[in-house]
Amino acid sequence: MTLVDHRADRDRGTPAAALSPAGPSSWLRDLGLGIRFASSGGREGWIRTLLTAVGVGLGVALLLGAASVPTFLHERDVRGEDRQLGVGTTGKLKPGDRTMLTADASSDYRDNTIGGYLLRPEGAHPPLPPGVDKLPGPGEMVLSPALKRLLDSPEGKLLKERYAYRTVGTIHDAGLTDPFELFLYVGNDRLSADRGANRIDHFGMMYPSQPLDPVLIVLIVLACVVLLVPVAIFIATAVRFGGERRDRRLAALRLVGADVRMTRRMAAGEALFGTLIGLAFGVVFFLAARQLLGVVEVWRLSAFPADLTPEPALAALIMLAVPLAAVAVTVFALRSVVIEPLGVVRSGRSRGRRLWWRIPVPVLGALLLLTSGSADAVGTRGVVQISAGIAFILLGLVLVLPWLVEATVRRLRGGPVPWQLAVRRLQLNSSGASRAVAGITIAVAGGIALQMFTAGINDDFTKATGEDPSRAQVGVNANFASGDLAKQMVREFGTTKGVRSVYGSVDTWANPVGAKPDAQGVIATVTLSVGSCSSLRELAKLPSCRDGDVFRVTGSEYPEADELLDKDARPGARLAIGDSRTMRWTLPEDARTVAARRDPAGNTYGGILATPRAFDVTHLERASTNAQIQIDGSVPDAVEYTRNTAFRIDPAMHVWNYSSTSRDKEYAAIRKGLFTAAALTMALIAAAMLVSQIEQLRDRRRLLSILVAYGTRRATLAWSVLWQTAIPVALGLSLAIAGGLGLGWLMLRMVGKPVTDWLLFLPLAGVGAAAIAAVTLLSMPPLWRLMRAGGLRTE
Repeated sequence: MTLVDHRADRDRGTPAAALSPAGPSSWLRDLGLGIRFASSGGREGWIRTLLTAVGVGLGVALLLGAASVPTFLHERDVRGEDRQLGVGTTGKLKPGDRTMLTADASSDYRDNTIGGYLLRPEGAHPPLPPGVDKLPGPGEMVLSPALKRLLDSPEGKLLKERYAYRTVGTIHDAGLTDPFELFLYVGNDRLSADRGANRIDHFGMMYPSQPLDPVLIVLIVLACVVLLVPVAIFIATAVRFGGERRDRRLAALRLVGADVRMTRRMAAGEALFGTLIGLAFGVVFFLAARQLLGVVEVWRLSAFPADLTPEPALAALIMLAVPLAAVAVTVFALRSVVIEPLGVVRSGRSRGRRLWWRIPVPVLGALLLLTSGSADAVGTRGVVQISAGIAFILLGLVLVLPWLVEATVRRLRGGPVPWQLAVRRLQLNSSGASRAVAGITIAVAGGIALQMFTAGINDDFTKATGEDPSRAQVGVNANFASGDLAKQMVREFGTTKGVRSVYGSVDTWANPVGAKPDAQGVIATVTLSVGSCSSLRELAKLPSCRDGDVFRVTGSEYPEADELLDKDARPGARLAIGDSRTMRWTLPEDARTVAARRDPAGNTYGGILATPRAFDVTHLERASTNAQIQIDGSVPDAVEYTRNTAFRIDPAMHVWNYSSTSRDKEYAAIRKGLFTAAALTMALIAAAMLVSQIEQLRDRRRLLSILVAYGTRRATLAWSVLWQTAIPVALGLSLAIAGGLGLGWLMLRMVGKPVTDWLLFLPLAGVGAAAIAAVTLLSMPPLWRLMRAGGLRTE
């Protein structure tokens, strides 16, 4: 009788992983072995590691940039508040040794906005603006470096005529919000409190921040998730570079005795090595990019390098999460791979990828958005729910894409040789192609949703001003009354190059002599405007007019103005003029009543209109002198000539353009920043795709060389590579369009807005297709080099 010990058979059938320890020490040992394999893999291993590192580094650089946004905004706001005028009430702050008169000297120049102040010290120790070493004297100015460059360039020739002062200094970084800000301080000895100047005794004023509109909060949340999810997907893709070559290497490790769990941990170690180098690359890329933003303006975005400092907690999270994600992604990817000593078998592919577990992810995201409630009550919980909903929808697109590509190529048959080569390659393994397209798919889908959302809410933040640019294109205002100034404005603007006509007036207010204030201490007043007949015709419908006439205007957009006119400003009434009410004037008995007319600024005012001979404005107090100017649009830079004339007449004069619409500044700033970030993200994804494409070509170098050696034309292989990219791209863009439109509709539904244009996806889809076409063309030279006979060599 023979005894058979079945324990030996049982031990032989037991996986080695069950016999080896699985504690932290084995993890560290196997991760260390993987790092050693990656670092000692020769030229091929180092090229693969560097490709992974470059890919991870690009993603980490963008994540560090996103983590720097809070610091960037805070530092910029602090510097902006530090140079605000410390203005109280001019009448309460008395002239002294530490006081200074100031007035706004800002203006526009073509597409640029120039900020600044006029300064006039009143004592020996006036306050210094931040970033300025010495105050400019009369006729002198200190400039920001960017403004100095503009004035010294041919492009700033017209602007130099406006700021024709002697430069005596430069504003340092502490006095500027960004390196490319156009800002200046000008010394002016003509400033006076009587002419609208403000008296200050310090710089720096903190204004209470207004709560952000809930719709804008939703917009920012959408943008942040849309911009960061593609980066996370790309990092997860980058750590899987060299997948096929890695699988063969793991099979060799199995042949020499490693078990399945050990090989997975070694593979994770290799990915971890490339990721750690990628973290270093990311820091270098980030530091280089922030230095670049200090000297080059990218889509009107610039920053001082020190401002782009990541929040410590966010930076630590990035440095910890990226390596952990690399290990987790590698281990998860190998769960469907059976690594045997003689080869690698990818399990579960006979029946194709399964869809049932992929669909619930975007469905869950849609449910989170549908149940998030109204945007009017967005709180911390709402922000988290909205962020999760958007992320699940975008991740759902990534999960559905491989199934869509595999299900489509499985049904493709026949066609030209390049087409058949491409289709057969995708039928054998479409994972790499799907991963390469995943980033651009999410970027395009998120961009479509972002574009739909901003278009849908655009009307809420773009208002009709009521201004009529067909009657006047430029408005001018000086905050003091002067009949001589009004005449000078009409005369000098009228002779300015590119000006067709000018209407000038002096505006103040009047009330009956002896009028008493109401319970709130307010005395009701009637508007009084003084100007030539041609100027007054812009304000009322005058049947006839000559110098010396006075008119009572009814039909104001404010009904109470007509009531006050009938009550307090009847012909023959005795009126007190201005704030001081010391000037007296009697409304003529022959004053005619006329109907109001909407002025070019969009206002319909009632009140009293008087010609210069009927009312002398010489001694007026607290009034304003205004002009409305018609520009000849056929004259280049006509508006700039007008601004130069205004600055020459009075540097403190305000000049603005009339426009039929105006956009909310917060919305405009957020929109500008978001689309700049979206462009940077798209550029990153395109660069990432190029790295991925080159990695895939290197992985198939031997196969390409064999095909060329057997007589396959290189053009045929090039077209096959093109089709291998084009098929997943077409499917990815189709999925991106569907997902982006759905996400955009859900976001608009949340804020109660309809979809304004269902075809907004066309430009973004075109940009995505163009980026992929550029990547494919740039990958042709490496492809041509990889098809040489040297690719047949092996070790």
